[in-house]
Amino acid sequence: QVQLVESGGGLVQAGASLTLSCAASGGTGSLGAMGWFRQVPENEREFVAACSASGRSTYYGDSAKGRFTISRDNAKSTMTLEIHTLKPDDTAIYYCAAGPAVSIAPAPRSWEYDYWGRGTQVTVST
Repeated sequence: QVQLVESGGGLVQAGASLTLSCAASGGTGSLGAMGWFRQVPENEREFVAACSASGRSTYYGDSAKGRFTISRDNAKSTMTLEIHTLKPDDTAIYYCAAGPAVSIAPAPRSWEYDYWGRGTQVTVST
């Protein structure tokens, strides 16, 4: 069974940068596209960024374009999300997700992912 564990969240000041990590274990050879989503209470989960199974293709949500960078290292079964110039609106729980092996291209919809981490809280203060 694939397990995803996020790390790197915390309390940061606006304007700072942060790198979130996602470590995958158990059956990682069957993983396809991977992505990041975020959610604040009472809101729907929002797509942030995704990368293809190979890591060569990426796709960003509108709120992430320009300040977020997603990457993955298949040899290490990890994925990272760099966030620059953090804003209070970036405050959310950030979730790592992974799709099945047949999911090759970056996927922006949550239903395209089979595996989810428990999330890591990012809080941006003014």
